[in-house]
Amino acid sequence: MQRLLWLLLIGVLLFMSACQSNDDNNSSSQDNSEKPKEEEDVTGNQGYEQLPEPPLQKLDQGEQVVALQHFLEQLGYSFSDQGNYNEQVTWAITDFQIQQENLLVSGIYDGNTKQKFEEVLQSESAYKPGEGLLAPTEPAFSDAGTEVISNPYDQLVLVNKDFSLPADYIPDDLVIPNVPFPFTEDIPKKYMRQAAADALEELFADAQKEGLDLYAQSGYRSYDRQDTIFAANAAENGEKHANTFSARPGESEHQTGLAMDVTSPEVNFNLETEFGETNEGKWVKENAAKYGFIIRFPEGKEDITKYQFEPWHLRYVGHKAAEEIMNEDITLEEYLEK
Repeated sequence: MQRLLWLLLIGVLLFMSACQSNDDNNSSSQDNSEKPKEEEDVTGNQGYEQLPEPPLQKLDQGEQVVALQHFLEQLGYSFSDQGNYNEQVTWAITDFQIQQENLLVSGIYDGNTKQKFEEVLQSESAYKPGEGLLAPTEPAFSDAGTEVISNPYDQLVLVNKDFSLPADYIPDDLVIPNVPFPFTEDIPKKYMRQAAADALEELFADAQKEGLDLYAQSGYRSYDRQDTIFAANAAENGEKHANTFSARPGESEHQTGLAMDVTSPEVNFNLETEFGETNEGKWVKENAAKYGFIIRFPEGKEDITKYQFEPWHLRYVGHKAAEEIMNEDITLEEYLEK
């Protein structure tokens, strides 16, 4: 009997020891499974070990934009709205691009910008936000009452009767696109900003393959030149009527260097609505977005753009924006208000 009691006691002790061992193992397993989560919470850097993949641009939203803002903050920028590629982010990217050598300035986070970011983040040299482009402050207004744009470099900049360019703004990257012109002189209206010029060359090359006679007529136009043109139109037609087809100085897209008026021999190289009925005009309307251009003042949208229909006026906004604008049959104003 005594032997049996000893055996029962030993069994109970062994059972209790096994239970304790299992509890210890479970506790250890739980600790190990929770450890990565604890580390993730502590670092706050999960998913942001690398810069996001480009492109990203104004109006984009989501985790990729949050990641981009994270790395911009490492350079000293700050944002009040996380996850939205808004004017603040556009300014920060523009400011960064201006401060780099041999980098096109657009306000768009592209592959070349990503590469420069990697170089700057790995460098030990100091970086100062706002050295390239002053941070936006309280808006300034022109004599005509329009808000003066603080970031004229923005590829999606909205220039119209409500928003005007600074009088002293001249794009830094103006070049002559290798396309036909109906004149030979080397004059300012031959020029465009580099990205727009490259895209225009592609558009013209493909139009030529289709047997079309497309010519570039008028690109960049300075503030002073626009002032002279508008004054002449106002003197002849009255200021109110002139402003339906001619922009006041600062309010012309031509000053951005992102616009080009195109024409053809069929309309004697003029800029007139009949161009829209030519083979060239029809092809441009159908295909401009493939090259990053939009018909800036489309027919039926005069109440929004405040300008008459201009089938000849191309504005470069980049492929993504152009495709959305043309597919949805909207204006740049409507696109930026979305």
